[in-house]
Parts: sequence; C-alpha cells; structure tokens
Amino acid sequence: MSQNYENNFKQRLSVEEVEEGLSLSPKFDENGLIPCITTDNNTGELLMVGYMNAEALTKTIENGEAYYFSRSQKKIWHKGSVSGLTQKIVEMRIDDDQDSIWISVDVSGTGASCHVGYKSCFYRSIPLKSKVNENIELIMSDEEKLFDPDEVYKGLPNPTKL
Repeated sequence: MSQNYENNFKQRLSVEEVEEGLSLSPKFDENGLIPCITTDNNTGELLMVGYMNAEALTKTIENGEAYYFSRSQKKIWHKGSVSGLTQKIVEMRIDDDQDSIWISVDVSGTGASCHVGYKSCFYRSIPLKSKVNENIELIMSDEEKLFDPDEVYKGLPNPTKL
C-alpha cells in the first residue's frame, strides 16, 4: 500500500543556502531518517520525539497531520490512525542546519500522545546528582493515564522492543 517515495526535497548545495536560504533541504541520517520533536500547541509540553523519513515528512507536510517512521516496525504510521489521537499540526519548523524538525500540534480525543496511555511519552524523570548504577530509579512525573492501551490497541503488538 505504501508508495516508494523518493527524497523530492531540494538538494543541499551550500552551507549558506541550508542555513540562511528559503529552500527546504532536510538532512536525513544514514538510515534515511530525521528526528522530529513534537510539542503540545496549547501548553508547550514535550509530547514525543519521533523520526520521519522522506515519505513521512512529505505526508506530514501535505496532509497537515503527523506521520512518523517506526524504527521498531520499519513502517510509516499516521499518528492516531488506530487510537484516534491524531496530531493536527499548528506549526512546523526546521532547525538551522535542517537536520531536525519541530512540530507544534493539537491532539484530538483525550489529548494523549503516548502509546502507554499518558499525555506525553516523557512521563518519568531521571534523578540528577545520583550515583549511576543498575539500580537507579526513575521518578513518575505523570501518574494518570488518559486511556487504557489494552482497550485502544486491542490485539496489536506493543511497538516497544527489548
């Protein structure tokens, strides 16, 4: 079902054009991916960090909703296609050397963006000035799930891989 997308973005020819020009010429890594930071348009809260390949970036730009490339499942996914928690893009930016994307979104439904059920994928804190060892304990920052993942993703495999 997925088309074979080429990188149809402008070729990177000069540092000046990349940094100061108006041509979109993203730099994908050796795996063909570019990181995408996603924040909540209303609160500024960091929701998630995902990756896009040329196809996901193209679909995101053309449709105004977030598409990502799942590194664990090796496929494009439209955020919210199963859960209904789509991310409608309010603003999309690219950084100075065009190797990362930032999108500000409105999330439909419960407002959750994490497949585990929390609003943000960043629901735990790492204690600073702690001795780092195998027993370091994370601190729950968000204890309330906004949805039950077992109910929403019935029968689908968990995308988290060990």
